[in-house]
Amino acid sequence: MERAKRAARHVINSSETDLSSSSDPNTSATAAAPPLDEPWSVQQVLTTLPCPPPSNPTSPIPFLHILERLKTTPREGWRRFSITSPESIADHMYRMSILTLLCPSPLRQKLDIPRCTLLALCHDMAESLVGDITPMDGVNKAEKMRREGETMDYLTKQLLGVGTGCEEGGTLLREAWEEYEEAVTLEAKFVHDIDRLELVIQMMEYERRGQGKVDLREFLRVAENIEMEEMKEWCRDVLRERQDFWDGVGKEPGGTDISKRILERGNGETEVDGKVGGETV
Repeated sequence: MERAKRAARHVINSSETDLSSSSDPNTSATAAAPPLDEPWSVQQVLTTLPCPPPSNPTSPIPFLHILERLKTTPREGWRRFSITSPESIADHMYRMSILTLLCPSPLRQKLDIPRCTLLALCHDMAESLVGDITPMDGVNKAEKMRREGETMDYLTKQLLGVGTGCEEGGTLLREAWEEYEEAVTLEAKFVHDIDRLELVIQMMEYERRGQGKVDLREFLRVAENIEMEEMKEWCRDVLRERQDFWDGVGKEPGGTDISKRILERGNGETEVDGKVGGETV
């Protein structure tokens, strides 16, 4: 058991940065670094919890206790930039959910907005046990999907299974998570755009909080992956606001090439066959 505990302690709040997060393993999601001879598993993570859920719950309360970890686990990507008290996974999903409700017309007419909100609310739910895996963790996409799928099965089929009276709700959450991951429906594509946009907004806010001492240009790359024109325009608004901020502190921010490309597309430049303004994207 001790080896499993050590494996599961690759946690966000154990980094060298000041994240001001909970030290209680019951309330902070672990990242995913199992021993070399042991594949990651839900049961392995559960052994690290002082109060693991019962095997056959009779109510959704154990599920809600696991869900609380989303409220206390910081988003991993910010830790390398010494962001103090960064947003939690739940913070991120909450603002995403609000963004879905603000969907502008005429795009709103094409979407099932309540479905979009559901996808936003549950798309990172598996991170309650898996942790917020980033490319820096060295976990490939297939393995990440295996861990998250196993976690969603545990959460929705066991913790919300027969005996809890919440089987239908569990199925709803599992299907919504899968729809988001498959990214085929228009609703899922929209929520993926919202995911990217929310990150860009948060990036700019952390730069502004840093009063010109923190440049988070690395995160700008996700802005180029936003697909829907309505969301691209909102992103351009954020980038203009970012440029105004950096102009105000008298500094040139990083990522101006990316910002320029995105803003030019909003000024009449068109993208054809992977090219913008005659240059390969």
